[in-house]
Amino acid sequence: MNTTYWFHSVYEYRTLPAIYTTGFIIGLGANVWGLKSLIQKWKILGHINVFLLNLGIANFLFLPSLPFLSAYYFMRSKWIFGDAFCKITRFCFNLNLYGSIGFLTCISVYRYLAIVHPMKVMGRITVTHSVAISVLIWLLVSVQSFPDMFFPKNSKNKTEKCYHTTSYDYVEDYLKYSVGWTLTGFVIPLLILLGSYGHVTLVLCRINTIDKVVKQRSLKLMFILILLFSVCYIPYHIFKNLSLYSRVLIKQNMRPAWDKGVFGAHQISRGLVCLNSVLNPLVYLHVMDIPAQIRQMLQRSRQIFTRFFLSKYGNVPVAQSADV
Repeated sequence: MNTTYWFHSVYEYRTLPAIYTTGFIIGLGANVWGLKSLIQKWKILGHINVFLLNLGIANFLFLPSLPFLSAYYFMRSKWIFGDAFCKITRFCFNLNLYGSIGFLTCISVYRYLAIVHPMKVMGRITVTHSVAISVLIWLLVSVQSFPDMFFPKNSKNKTEKCYHTTSYDYVEDYLKYSVGWTLTGFVIPLLILLGSYGHVTLVLCRINTIDKVVKQRSLKLMFILILLFSVCYIPYHIFKNLSLYSRVLIKQNMRPAWDKGVFGAHQISRGLVCLNSVLNPLVYLHVMDIPAQIRQMLQRSRQIFTRFFLSKYGNVPVAQSADV
């Protein structure tokens, strides 16, 4: 059987709708449970709960669109819900994708600061800071995603399509936009995440005073985030841009030999990327279990710092350290 035909007839029209439907059911239940647990432990979690809440909001923006996408592919790529709703659906997908990446990156940075620089950030990061950063993330993601809505999502003859990128007529411009979008919305956050957790791993391995449970849970959270990026985000961005580049070459009558392979890989990555809403609740689970141990570690660090300060400066009043 022809590979391209198989991906169209079997994967895109049967498997992909099944993935979207399963993702909707599991993702909805998992995120409801995650947000319920978050609300119950709101005061315990500290400032990082703001990012977890926004991560849940990003998931709920996308999950309601999955039944419509499932119906679209099940009906052999026939969109019956109107062009405006098509663009809204794709916009919600982008908000979920890049909002999730942004808030997962913020969680990584906060975890990095709590473990590597606990004394420097103690008392200096407030809920206001977390809310302001969250607003900034939403603004950046919206600005990055909004131009996508101006690209046509169907062909010139107004077929009932709902392209996740755009038609062949505008593929050159969309490729340029997609590459810039990938760099700012994905590559930079990925480098920040890898840098943060790379440093955290070194600190956890070197310092013996950090509780063993904190080490294990922090390393598990790092593994989950790397898994999320490796399974859901990295393949999607690589093959999305390669697929767009292939379409540009085909439009110029230069079909590349790797076109079929990239087409198949891109189809698979589109199914994998929607799983981020299913895997994100794993982040809730591990982040919500870490703060108690983190606070214990910070308390021990504060006690050590206080003893050191008193032994070095003798009778200097403690009140003088309030501006530090």
